[in-house]
Amino acid sequence: MTLSGLSVAYLRDRALNTGLNVLLLTLAVATMAILVLISTQLGERFERDARGIDLVVGAKGSPMQLILSSVYHVDVPTGNIPMDALETLRRDPTVAKAIPLALGDSFRGFRIVGTETAYADLYGGRLSSGQFWKSDGDVVIGSEVARSTGATLGQKFLGSHGLTAEGGGEHQAHPFQVVGILRPTGTVLDRLVLTSIESVWDVHGVSSAAHDEPHSAHDGQHHDDEPGHDAAHHDHAPAANASVRKHEIEPEVTAILVGYRSPLAAVRLPAFVNRQTELQAAVPAVETTRLLSLLGVGLDAARAFAALLLLSGGLSIFVALYTALRQREADMAMLRVMGATPQAIFLQVFSEGLLLAAAGAIFGLALGHGVVAIAASSFPQLREVGLTALRFEPAEAWIVLATLASGGIAALIPALRVFGVDIARTLANAR
Repeated sequence: MTLSGLSVAYLRDRALNTGLNVLLLTLAVATMAILVLISTQLGERFERDARGIDLVVGAKGSPMQLILSSVYHVDVPTGNIPMDALETLRRDPTVAKAIPLALGDSFRGFRIVGTETAYADLYGGRLSSGQFWKSDGDVVIGSEVARSTGATLGQKFLGSHGLTAEGGGEHQAHPFQVVGILRPTGTVLDRLVLTSIESVWDVHGVSSAAHDEPHSAHDGQHHDDEPGHDAAHHDHAPAANASVRKHEIEPEVTAILVGYRSPLAAVRLPAFVNRQTELQAAVPAVETTRLLSLLGVGLDAARAFAALLLLSGGLSIFVALYTALRQREADMAMLRVMGATPQAIFLQVFSEGLLLAAAGAIFGLALGHGVVAIAASSFPQLREVGLTALRFEPAEAWIVLATLASGGIAALIPALRVFGVDIARTLANAR
């Protein structure tokens, strides 16, 4: 039997000890891998989805909720705002672009977003087939929507009330039709159903012509108390019940995504918006940093726990090998008599620690990616931000190296005892 085979035989002989050591390292590596996958992918996704958006204007409420709902599409909106806000922003010379969003409905859990084609341009959206909408009811779907639902060009479907798959009923009288499918972008665009704002208004009984007709000054109040704004069914849909006559309802939007033309806008525009009775301004960069910092506190605690597990695994390997080596001194002496060099026996003992560490690293990575896969399939919020277990991050290589190093260091001291074994005395004591 070779010395490497002897290492495996010794580990199998201590199956319970070996299993416990590998389990400790597996849990440590899995915890670290999960943290790396979540923090890296969320950070990258937040950065990509917010690129090109300097400011989000929406209804009063939580700024973070406004960002989550309008930029990342993982929360419910804070409310609706009048169309006049869009016109005001577009007249501002420091604003390069102002893109309206109208939210409130979904298709099989994918959000239907009333907007303009400039929204797709914001993420580099290009059509893989079909065309952009030209008529009310036309929609363009993201690549993930097409893949998950199987929707194809020309297919008609009904939008559901609310922003989740468990919405509150469908709009039977206003079907949508797929006229275009977007190429994958790796952004939030992949998970959205895009259409014109007029289509969303029409579904909810709002006529876009109402905004152009003479009317009294806006009363400054949201229409949340109207039937069409039932939070349980519409999640702040920018419309009211179709039973109300269209010309009596003011068209509204959910949020406006703003891009600056001049750095001066960053100084004056948020303060100007926040002074308005109905509006608030939220800066994606600020709110994302705040969100990641809050998340980072929990991640740091989990990293400390994982490091403690890794240290415990290393100490466990050290104790196991040191104890086993004392019991195997007669075996080592016999190997020396049979011609094995001290260096060869040292490598044999040292390899036991590396084998334990390697097993823990392999099982730990498999467990970590498995947990992420289960979490992404079980929690829609994680799936919506693009969390996947199929990616291997460069930081995971460092986790493997750290695990192997811990196993090697733990085995080093016991292995060095090989050079101090007195063959004659050990064999005499073994009789």
